[in-house]
Amino acid sequence: MLRHRSIFGAVAVAALLVLATGQAALSSIRESASAAAAPTSGCGKAPTLASGSHTISSGGQNRSYILRVPPSYDNNRQYRLIFGFHWVGGTANDVDSGGTDGYNWSYYGLRRLADAANNSTIFVAPQGIGNGWGNSGGQDVTFVDNMLNQIEAGLCVDTSQVFSAGFSYGGSMTYALACARPTVFRAVAVYSGGQLSGCSGGTQPVAYIGVHGLRDGTLSIATGRSLRDTFVRNNGCAAQNPPEPAQGSLTHVVTYYSGCRAGYPVAWAAFDGGHDPGPIDGCTCGGWRSWTPAEVWKFFTQFQSGGPSPSPSPTVSPTPTPTPTAGGAGAIRGVGSGRCVDVTGGSQANGAQAQISDCNGQANQQWTTTSASELRVYGNKCLDVNGGGTANGSTVIIWDCNGQNNQKWRFNSDGTITAVGANRCLDVPNNATANGTKLAIWDCNGGANQRWTRT
Repeated sequence: MLRHRSIFGAVAVAALLVLATGQAALSSIRESASAAAAPTSGCGKAPTLASGSHTISSGGQNRSYILRVPPSYDNNRQYRLIFGFHWVGGTANDVDSGGTDGYNWSYYGLRRLADAANNSTIFVAPQGIGNGWGNSGGQDVTFVDNMLNQIEAGLCVDTSQVFSAGFSYGGSMTYALACARPTVFRAVAVYSGGQLSGCSGGTQPVAYIGVHGLRDGTLSIATGRSLRDTFVRNNGCAAQNPPEPAQGSLTHVVTYYSGCRAGYPVAWAAFDGGHDPGPIDGCTCGGWRSWTPAEVWKFFTQFQSGGPSPSPSPTVSPTPTPTPTAGGAGAIRGVGSGRCVDVTGGSQANGAQAQISDCNGQANQQWTTTSASELRVYGNKCLDVNGGGTANGSTVIIWDCNGQNNQKWRFNSDGTITAVGANRCLDVPNNATANGTKLAIWDCNGGANQRWTRT
């Protein structure tokens, strides 16, 4: 395992100055990760990429990465894909080779575990500009987009099983990807990271494990806690101060947060040590015998192909209650926000989105329940799950009433409202309370952002 600490501070400061100039908005390259995985164009045909170094044009520059394909690669099998990002001053080769620890530490020890699990994973180690991840103008996120396009065209990848791991500056880049590409990356592992590569977006859930040392003198553990807390909020987890080991104990403590949205866990692994991705209990040393590879591998492999799987916290199953009397009209107020279900801009056009807004008694907030389990507004428009969607995050709109299941809603005794066609609950994303927050459906969890009252 290689260590690069002496020059990090100066480069980190420089990176922060670059980030102060801001980043351009980045567009998503894939539909929601909650949808079923579709075979990539590289499936079912001879591979066009092999293990080794590759170059690609990205943002007008020639960029490079190292690919590690399982020796028993089968073009009809969809593989997990893990990115491994190097630290400042490090290289793609350091991540791929494992440095002085060799194969055992390749990709932070994850390659060894993947090989033991039936060669289940393709690995990629990108090379940063100047051996760092400044991500100026979002160029490094774009580089990842370009690599994904090339890899998925040349190999058979499970698009619902894409992950990232990185240490120090590489952890910062991994955090930036969690912020900017939440529908692309299923989960991330941030070892001793900071916000050095930006956070464009940063409002959507991503499964997240953070690993950080109490005595990190390069990027303080307070920095790591701050990154973690972004996804504690985004993932709807219950706020807490997870236990951490005592200084001098040379031990570690791993905590899984409770209350997180199904399929979006957050784990925090604090250890009594410094700036190191491979701490070993009982000493101030580090290396491939660390506990971190097994913890991260366990975190990544808990997810099933095709979309989010249940997190350690069980999903609440709402108890149905009789639908309010047909013909009853009135506002629907959110318990968490205190604001009412509203049609954006008072529009009566098909496709106008539902949102929360200050309760005002106007026609675009008056919802009539019908014997057909509809929620009607304006007399002839129904609350509708856009496109008949069933996935987490599907938006809620109004549309001409048509009697289909995506326009049927069930009121539950706990105050939640279930979209019958999707069996998911009417939800204010990310527990937001601001006027104009657009509504969606999500796995029912009984949170205040999913509970409603009739007024």
